[in-house]
Amino acid sequence: MDYRLKYITLPTNKNQEMAYNLLKGKKGIIFGALNEQSIAWKVAQRAVQEGAEIVLSNSPLALRMGELNNLAAECNAPVIGADVTSNEDLENLFAKTKEHFGGGVDFVLHSIGMSVNVRKGIPYYENNYDFTHKGFDISALSLHRMLQIAMKQDAINEWGSVVALTYIAAQRVFPDYNDMADNKAVLESIARNFGYYYGTKKKVRINTVSQSPTRTTAGSGVKGFEGFISYAEKMSPLGNASADQCADYCVSLFSDLTKMVTMQNLFHDGGFSFTGVTQAVIEQMEK
Repeated sequence: MDYRLKYITLPTNKNQEMAYNLLKGKKGIIFGALNEQSIAWKVAQRAVQEGAEIVLSNSPLALRMGELNNLAAECNAPVIGADVTSNEDLENLFAKTKEHFGGGVDFVLHSIGMSVNVRKGIPYYENNYDFTHKGFDISALSLHRMLQIAMKQDAINEWGSVVALTYIAAQRVFPDYNDMADNKAVLESIARNFGYYYGTKKKVRINTVSQSPTRTTAGSGVKGFEGFISYAEKMSPLGNASADQCADYCVSLFSDLTKMVTMQNLFHDGGFSFTGVTQAVIEQMEK
């Protein structure tokens, strides 16, 4: 298992002066940071700027392909590799994290998603079910597995916060988003259902954030993704929310300012989700 000691802190970045110490004294795990385009990368940076200590985790393959060591050095964070489809890996991750911090964590970010059908360009109506099962296990069931193991190990502190990233394709049809739409729908359901049990048991809150289409390594693999972004920009009164803005929102959900928010799917999309049509779209259609 990939477990490294703490790194030397590099100079703070340009957002440091914006910190409010919202997460001072808190500890957390960030799943899914791959490179500087990743929303999870931005969340990790903002969490540390707000006073948190973090552990970073990703799959062994992502650790080899990505640039997580750079983020670990910047955030003075250890990296603990974990395949989220493996109970053994997740058990090790939470155990090592508790050992590192000397106790449980206060927040967890689930920023994990993968579709082999999308990668191979297989249309939804012809999905390869072996690929579908693999994507479902990584993208959705991983949240349930993660929460189940965390609960058994008592790895999340009372009033802790878990946030999973999702997309509005869980509610609406977006061609070529493919089986990831199904995965996100199940992810949101798991957050609601587990949110009830974890909330009842230990006041742990669980929410999903439905983010605007964002240029990430995963997003760029979806056919027509640039069209998604352009359309959403025209359909959103405030415009598309950036990865940095999503990180700000996640930090607010990790903080004590949102202690009574749980089991929610929270749209962070500039108003896209509740807009029927905009003048900009009408004008484009009339050209």
